[in-house]
Amino acid sequence: MAQWAELQMLDSKYLEQVDMLYDDSFPMDVRDYLSKWIESIDWDLVANQESLAVVRFHELLTQLDDQHSRFVLENEFRQQHNCRKNKRNLQDRFQDQPLYMAMIISKILKEERVILATAKSAMQTVLAQSAIVVDKQRLNTKVKEMRDRAQVADQAIKILEDQQDEYDFKFNSLRSKENECNEMSPKEREKDKMVINRMFLDLQIKRQDTVLQLTDLLNITQALMTDLFNDELPEWKQRQQIACIGGPPNACLDQLQNWFTAVAETLKEFHQHLKKLQELEQKFTYENDPITQKKEFFEVRSLELQRSLLSNALVVERQPCMPTYPQRPLVLKTATQFTVKLRFLVKLPEYNYQLKVKVVFDKGVTGKKGLRKFNILGTNTKVMNMEESNGSLSAEFRHLTLKEQKVAGNRTNEAPLVVTKELHSLSFESELQLGQSGNKFKLEALALPMVVISNVSQLPSGWASVLWYNMLTTEPKNLQFFLSPPSAKWSQLSEVLSWQFSSITKRGLNKEQLNMLADKLLGPNAQGNPDGLIPWNKFCRTQNCNDKGFPFWLWIEGILDLIKRHLVTLWNDDYIVGFINKEREKALLSDKGPGTFLLRFSESSKEGAITFTWVEYDMCDKPTFHSVEPYSKKDLSVVSLPDIIRTYKVMVMDDIPENPLRFLYPNIPKDVAFKKYYVKNAEASEPMDLDNTTKSAYIKTELIPVSQMKQMHQMLPMSPEEYMFLEQQVNTTDIEAMVADLEQQN
Repeated sequence: MAQWAELQMLDSKYLEQVDMLYDDSFPMDVRDYLSKWIESIDWDLVANQESLAVVRFHELLTQLDDQHSRFVLENEFRQQHNCRKNKRNLQDRFQDQPLYMAMIISKILKEERVILATAKSAMQTVLAQSAIVVDKQRLNTKVKEMRDRAQVADQAIKILEDQQDEYDFKFNSLRSKENECNEMSPKEREKDKMVINRMFLDLQIKRQDTVLQLTDLLNITQALMTDLFNDELPEWKQRQQIACIGGPPNACLDQLQNWFTAVAETLKEFHQHLKKLQELEQKFTYENDPITQKKEFFEVRSLELQRSLLSNALVVERQPCMPTYPQRPLVLKTATQFTVKLRFLVKLPEYNYQLKVKVVFDKGVTGKKGLRKFNILGTNTKVMNMEESNGSLSAEFRHLTLKEQKVAGNRTNEAPLVVTKELHSLSFESELQLGQSGNKFKLEALALPMVVISNVSQLPSGWASVLWYNMLTTEPKNLQFFLSPPSAKWSQLSEVLSWQFSSITKRGLNKEQLNMLADKLLGPNAQGNPDGLIPWNKFCRTQNCNDKGFPFWLWIEGILDLIKRHLVTLWNDDYIVGFINKEREKALLSDKGPGTFLLRFSESSKEGAITFTWVEYDMCDKPTFHSVEPYSKKDLSVVSLPDIIRTYKVMVMDDIPENPLRFLYPNIPKDVAFKKYYVKNAEASEPMDLDNTTKSAYIKTELIPVSQMKQMHQMLPMSPEEYMFLEQQVNTTDIEAMVADLEQQN
């Protein structure tokens, strides 16, 4: 395909980049008019040969003249004007510099190829979605085939009706003629009878053909429904599970709704066809009439298909979630409102306001000793309608709450599971009348299993259960899952762990960070084993791998909360190495310049903390590494991490405070990396106005983190720029007072 044609097929974000390549020096219109000719020339060669550039320049003008002539023939007045204008501008600009024009075109074509390559590379990252697209196209083709068959069947019935009317007319006319005229010759009577017989045979053939058309329509409809029920709907539900635990956003239901609705419309048309056939049968029938033989079969089978379609059409569009914790669905707290949304995938006007949905908690769950029971409070019934949700047939429950039933002995030490592993169900019921018989049948949808907590402190453990369940099973009725929870492969868990970070930031975990976590869970020799198994107890119980007395998951949860509250921008900018063991940390810093530091998370803090480690060199150029005491969420709520790095000091020889931090790993100057985050940078550069009586009479101060290090192997002297920077940040009086205090202490 031509390059210009490929470019025009790109997404809008790439087309914006293409648009920026063109201006008055070389208009996009000219590129469009002459795309084939332009791409047939080697402009790199032209840009290096002036004589050739002159030839190509005049060829370009000739090409524009030809294009202008085509616009004249097509009576495109505006295009004629633009073409003449572009030619004049190109002549004015490049008549004396054709080589320059060749250089511009060569550069533009190269930039276009870069944009194309970038777009194609991006497409490689969505290969997993390409299969979905193919399936979508395949199903769209089946839907089109189904609709085409419905039209063919409709046309066949109309032709059959016309033939039958014509046969009735001929037959009745002949009978009337025989009654009125007894003198018809045998030859005339035989001739008319042959005509009637021929019409009857044609009518028989057409009836048989119509029945076959309707049978084919039911067959292709059933095949499409099989694909929807066995493939598309389960795949959507699985994508929803993944999205619930932080994975890629779930594809919307609109496409499924379109497919379900198309099938429902076809079955509705089929019932109309069947009704028409029955009318034709009542007017005229005969022995072995295919309509008589098939009508009951058609009615029963079409009703079965309709019942099957509608039974699968009620789905949970948005899983139960507390609005205060939108990124933690399926963990519900007692006495706290939660929301859940349903959708009926068959969008037909006759179902609007016809479906009344009721919420049922723990339906059919057999009572077990110690198992908690709950009452569901709030409006637990709603009528589905199209007005509240952009035209889809939906019902959203916004104000539901759970209240535990206070029963003596309800919770005992003999309970099978702790509360954060006790799974509960939320189901939705409705009734629908089908056909003219008035028979009703039930519709039901089931939410994913939930964990019910009574205190927010249980939320992290409850979320761990939700992660483990949805990572390892797709069976929504398996409420006994945690009686014997299966182990997870590292390939599964690593992906889910990365999702926990990408769901609250713009960046997940890279390979090196995941390797460190694999070491903690599987041991140092397990990095290359994606099939390594991690038991549930090692993930979320005190049986952990760092002997710190708290579970692995709670350590991760503390770090997630730390990032969310204080470090999102630094994490997004990839300034935090984060997960790294001490050996790897030394390996990264050992060949870097003095004062190079990196940011990593503390392994000893359950609540989440961050520290930095920097490298210095002794007189023998041997690297030494220093790590500061980790900063907790409480510390960072007082001073931001960038400001801590900006003002951090160590007391070294002669009790002179120095900032040892020079370069953020690998080699980014500290102020280049963090200056935009310095909260007090602007204030520090402003001169103090002591004469302004409206301001505070106190000299402004700021908290400066200081470490006492009496013996540093070798500190580099500060550069004049660094010294000036230090003077701007720290008042000299403060330094002198700090030194005096330290001397007094010593």
